[in-house]
Amino acid sequence: MKKIITIIAALLFVSIVAVSQDTLYIYKSGTVVYQRAVSAIDSIIFYQVASNPFICGTSTITDINSNTYNTVSIGGQCWMKENLKTTKYSDNTAIPNITNSTTWSNLSTGAYCNYSNTPSNANTYGRLYNWYAVTDTHNICPTGWHVPSDAEWTTLTTYLGGESVAGGKLKETGTTHWQSPNAGATNETGFTALPGGNRYDNGAFYSLGSYGFWWSSTESTTDVAWNRGMSYNLSNVDRGSSTEVDGFSVRCVKD
Repeated sequence: MKKIITIIAALLFVSIVAVSQDTLYIYKSGTVVYQRAVSAIDSIIFYQVASNPFICGTSTITDINSNTYNTVSIGGQCWMKENLKTTKYSDNTAIPNITNSTTWSNLSTGAYCNYSNTPSNANTYGRLYNWYAVTDTHNICPTGWHVPSDAEWTTLTTYLGGESVAGGKLKETGTTHWQSPNAGATNETGFTALPGGNRYDNGAFYSLGSYGFWWSSTESTTDVAWNRGMSYNLSNVDRGSSTEVDGFSVRCVKD
């Protein structure tokens, strides 16, 4: 049976393809890596792959603001390794920065803030977003990425042995950012969860250094959505639901 040969040039780094005495030879670094009788070949297809293919855990991603994020592969999912910092949706539409507490508490559309309205906090902990920004059709995550659903968060914690132990495996170790004792923290996954705190629906800020909260894209009931929380004094991941006006951190997961 004749065969169609596909040569992925960028992957194989093929140095030469040659035919000698009715046999096709493919060389890589001077060594024959493939040979076949010409009579058995129907056609040859040369295919150039991307010069820099994305490899989760090695490759980085960049948002519309040119913020760069490391990535980590956990149980078949590919996650951002840092909290989201963008001030724009992926189509370059601006996300409003709401500093006034009263204005924040009355929102029904997407918005972000810096913890305590201090921009430098975003450098370490990322920004806080209400749920309306998380689910806006303009897409808050970089192209090809999305805010994880409640089910995707559950996939992560289940893979790590359940909610009672997953927090320790996800939290950054030490007390540089987490308040002591940072219970159970090993960060064996490389997820490096940080305690970015939150903003309540009344506009007040709370718990930087003590707690981290991350949105899911899944609504629980009207005006309430699922999230995940981690604490300085526990090793679990808490599955909770909060009003959609609250401001939480965001981690994106690859499509």
